[in-house]
Amino acid sequence: MDSFLKEVISEIEKKNDHVSDLIFILPSKRAGLFLKRELLKRHVDKTFFAPIILSIEEFITELSGLRQIDAIQTLFDFYETYLTTHTHLDKENLEVFSSWAQTLIQDFNEIDRYCIDQKSFFSYLSSIQDLNHWYLQKEKTELIQKYISFWNNLYDYYNNFKDKLLNRKVGYQGLLYRRASENIFDYIKHAEQKHILVGFNALNNAEQIIFQSLLEANIADIYWDADSFFVDNRYHEASLFLRDYKNNWNYYKEHPFKWIRDNFSSNKEINLIGVPKNVGQAKLAGKILNGIPQKDLEKTALVLADESLLLPVLNSLPDSIDSLNITMGLPLKEVPVSSFFELLFALHKTTHPKGLYYKLVLEVLNNQASQWLLGNVRNHLIGKITKENLVYISLEKLQSDIVKSKEVVIELLFSPWKNAQEALANCRKIIQLLKGNLDKEQNSMELEYVYHFHLVFNRLLTLCSTYQYVNTIASLYYLYKDVVNSDTLDFRGEPFRGLQLMGMLESRCLDFETVIITSVNEGVLPAGKNMNSFIPYDLKRAYNLPTYKEKDAIYTYHFYRLIQRAKKVYLIYNTEDEGVGGGEKSRFVYQLEIDKIDNHNISNYIASSEIPKLQAEPITIKKDQVILAKIKELALNGLSPSALTTYIRNPIDFYYKYILGIQESDQVEETIAANTLGTVIHNALENLYKPLENKFVSVQDIKAMIGQIDTEIKYHFRKEYSKLDITQGKNLLIFEVAKRYIYNFLKSEEKLLTSGSTLKIIAIESNLKTQLMIPELDFPVFIKGKVDRIDELDGELRIIDYKTGKVQKSDVVLMDWNMLTEDYKYSKAVQVLAYAYMQYNENNVSEPFKAGIISFKNLKEGFLKFGTKRSVRGKVDYEVTSEVFQEYLLELKKLISEISNLDLPFIEKEI
Repeated sequence: MDSFLKEVISEIEKKNDHVSDLIFILPSKRAGLFLKRELLKRHVDKTFFAPIILSIEEFITELSGLRQIDAIQTLFDFYETYLTTHTHLDKENLEVFSSWAQTLIQDFNEIDRYCIDQKSFFSYLSSIQDLNHWYLQKEKTELIQKYISFWNNLYDYYNNFKDKLLNRKVGYQGLLYRRASENIFDYIKHAEQKHILVGFNALNNAEQIIFQSLLEANIADIYWDADSFFVDNRYHEASLFLRDYKNNWNYYKEHPFKWIRDNFSSNKEINLIGVPKNVGQAKLAGKILNGIPQKDLEKTALVLADESLLLPVLNSLPDSIDSLNITMGLPLKEVPVSSFFELLFALHKTTHPKGLYYKLVLEVLNNQASQWLLGNVRNHLIGKITKENLVYISLEKLQSDIVKSKEVVIELLFSPWKNAQEALANCRKIIQLLKGNLDKEQNSMELEYVYHFHLVFNRLLTLCSTYQYVNTIASLYYLYKDVVNSDTLDFRGEPFRGLQLMGMLESRCLDFETVIITSVNEGVLPAGKNMNSFIPYDLKRAYNLPTYKEKDAIYTYHFYRLIQRAKKVYLIYNTEDEGVGGGEKSRFVYQLEIDKIDNHNISNYIASSEIPKLQAEPITIKKDQVILAKIKELALNGLSPSALTTYIRNPIDFYYKYILGIQESDQVEETIAANTLGTVIHNALENLYKPLENKFVSVQDIKAMIGQIDTEIKYHFRKEYSKLDITQGKNLLIFEVAKRYIYNFLKSEEKLLTSGSTLKIIAIESNLKTQLMIPELDFPVFIKGKVDRIDELDGELRIIDYKTGKVQKSDVVLMDWNMLTEDYKYSKAVQVLAYAYMQYNENNVSEPFKAGIISFKNLKEGFLKFGTKRSVRGKVDYEVTSEVFQEYLLELKKLISEISNLDLPFIEKEI
């Protein structure tokens, strides 16, 4: 089956021997390239002059005599017009203006492309806006009056804007189309060459005027790519526009309509494939391509209905594809360097009198670009921020203790941007530093990214110099986002070799034997009712402006035209319901199934990734001599109760923390953490009680300590985190909680003393260490720890461990000694008995005595004593005796022997 372009060339050559004298006008530049290839194939044996081949945009530009300006420049020119028109009215700044002006410019664009009478249109529009507000209240508020005034003045804004652009011989796209349609009759008077219009579908009014004028002047031929299946079915949107031209153009009253072929009804293999997620679509497309022979890839097109799938698709292409032509650019906003400048703007857009917010600083430092700029200094800065718990950071703090050569870089990154000009200057200097620090061979791709951002900031500088409206960082950021979102990195490649990877619009006039289309989902193909316009639907209908119905018909034509000559078609859609473009397959898929043609072999599939059955195997670490040597070292130095309870909780945690020495990474605490609160309370109580060691405590001592609570808590919070603000927010609440904990504890002590009890402090924060005799092990074993408090209450010795968390009585009462080292619930009992045994063994303490916990979250229970009982309802024995230690040591030695057994691996526990 011949391609459409080949049919056009064949027809022309039959009618005209001098192809070189023709002017071809096509929907896109890419279609023009493929037309040249068809001409070359047919004239490979002789030399000839190529005809003039123009895209419709190029022809319109030539016809209008204007130069097209981009969206950003259009916005600035319109802002100037806005400021100089009706100067007595209040005007908005550029940032607010930009939020609505882009949409209004698009409406201007539409009005001009469809050659609408502007005066009557804007009069109609302002009347509608007035009617929308007349019923709100009898007297319109000042805000409503300003709103209606704006719509009443809209024609003046449009007219002055158009005149301003025309005086400079420039224009936005719609203005070029309107001017081209006005100039067409002058153009025809001097036109000598025949014009060939190829492969068009939906024409705006300006294009219709131009095309009909050329046809009626007999200096043009037009070739449509229509199919009888769609033209004959009046309900079918694929021929909505072509049917209208065929029936209503005067030209076709005397001339035949070229062409209506019957290609869609030919033999086709159509595969409808649903797959979860966008990444799944990319992977499936790669798998389909892997099954296509190399020789057939040039006749294959992979069409992305959703162009944001470009990167996932590129990463999913099989190695068998050695040549690829990509017709769409990579959005600049998706390259890695883009995120770096995004973070810089986020850092400098909002300033705080205390300094730079640590999260934003860390995000900048953790970006790859900071590694290129700062090298190892980056890790030093990150470490400093976390170690010193800097929530707000000054430039001077960042620059301290670093090499001189990097101080300039730090200043460029983190010195406050005073205005837009300084921001631009800093960003351009950063670009130069990035360029100097990247290796040309190893970082060629990154250098390409940096070069494009060099162009972006040069463009921003030109705009800011030309138009004096961008002064704030916020307005510069808005402009930067507009430029980056609209810019792309173009791929270079041979346009006719290998697989063709394209968007829907690039497929116009092109035909392929195998077509793969992704994102064939409702909301993507077609896009649906996402009309971004200030023009109401009824007004659009009244002036025959395109609505979502016409835009859906455009998608319909492109979709069906792309597959009408194909032999194999793969339509991939996302089955996951994840908002727009997910879950619901396109109406085109349903339509294919309902309109099923005998020659179409339609297959439905649901694809999914192969998911291996993973059995959750616990992590197992076999012990070797190196690990055993570390265990011996720990045993000689002294195993702490915390280390032992860590092993009870999860042996793998013990392995990571105590064998490998892996600690939790430091994090900046913006809000005081639970462990920090515990440290502060422990240290405050140590300071308060330390002077009373070996003394009896009096009520006056307690009252004196209560008076020192505020000072002590403040001191220890400052000592832990000197920069942390404890005067407001959550930290103030936590500060007050710490004070309340200590106050309540001291009041409970005071109550004991006033009730007649005597209290003597023996030791505070006492370091203890003692040896365990384990004959089964051939190395010495010690346990060590720091006991919070040892005292005598009414002559009875007590070993006390403070806990800021909540501890219940049941946590320290044991019924079965075997459970002590099996159940982590009894970890508090393991700890407190370890302190008790060390005190008993090292200081010849007479038995019996008490050992237990004071829980600050459960102070009403008082001193939670360790105890044992024989049955659930049995009496609890709270005395710590040598018999208790015998049972405890038996379990403790079993635990340490297990840790030291070379044949028993560390096995992860399910927590």
